[in-house]
Amino acid sequence: MGVTLKDVALRAGVSIKTVSNVVNGYKHVTVEMRQRVSKALEELNYQPNLPARYLRKGHVSMLALAIPFLTNPYFSDIGKAVVNAATARSYTVLIDSTDGERSKEALVVNGMYPHLIDGVIMSPLALESEDLLPRRVDVPLVLLGERLFNVPYDHVVIDNVAAARLATNHLISLGRTRIAAIGAQEISAGDTARLRLQGYREALAEAGIPWDPDLVIRSLSYDRIGGIRAMHQLLESGSPPDAVFCFNDLLALGAMRALYEAGYRVPEDVAVIGFDDIKESAFSMPSLTTIAPDKQAIGDLAVAFLLDRIEETYSGQPRQAQAPFHLIIRESTAGRVVLQE
Repeated sequence: MGVTLKDVALRAGVSIKTVSNVVNGYKHVTVEMRQRVSKALEELNYQPNLPARYLRKGHVSMLALAIPFLTNPYFSDIGKAVVNAATARSYTVLIDSTDGERSKEALVVNGMYPHLIDGVIMSPLALESEDLLPRRVDVPLVLLGERLFNVPYDHVVIDNVAAARLATNHLISLGRTRIAAIGAQEISAGDTARLRLQGYREALAEAGIPWDPDLVIRSLSYDRIGGIRAMHQLLESGSPPDAVFCFNDLLALGAMRALYEAGYRVPEDVAVIGFDDIKESAFSMPSLTTIAPDKQAIGDLAVAFLLDRIEETYSGQPRQAQAPFHLIIRESTAGRVVLQE
């Protein structure tokens, strides 16, 4: 027999009901009682009986998060944000990687252990609307990112058009006129790329800078190698840019490496801006200017939407929320600041 609520109650000197309230995350417990129960839970190594909890409450306090790539720092940060938000509500998160493959994403939304989880948060790249209409399992679902706007599920996004426009306007404000874009895509998973390209073009048009399709480089992969290859293509064109907007930070880091190897200075010869604000961007040489989505806000919104559905505190029409973002200016566009003695 494992440790029971009764065992914990005896150790903490409280009622079984108080232990249950703490375990289930109810707010109306005094700080003193919560500390006593938490200490007893830790001392006795209490593990909840998930099957019993499911029979009693109809859910097991377990969420699933499906992201395309565990190796991409942006998605790792989103995973951490979701875990933080779920933990604050006494939920545990299982994380799965789909590699952006349609078959794996379909498996997540149509049969990922429905008896073991209460709901799914997913960032899809390859799914189409028909993959979700109808679903084979009745587990609440929240979507992240730009795919599948016309399906009846809660959705958390950022305004990619406005964010890309902000990034491009920053480069324009520096007096740059040959501004390249790295990261355009033609594949079905290219909704993010399409929106960021739209924002880039809008900023150029507003500034009266002619659109030059030769300055837009496509990249199937959003990684450092993709950035290196795209930058080589721009440099070999015979008319290199004086600034580059990369559609994520990994592309930007690769682009800066290619510029360094070719003897170009950043930002003196070519200014570079990325998107995502991964931790590496603050420590690169030079440090990378970037658009920073509020990743914790994305996690908080996604978990709040999902728990509203699980706990039946909201049953209305699907909601869409936009998480905020802001520009972080670093050395790749502003140059290095030398302190005067």
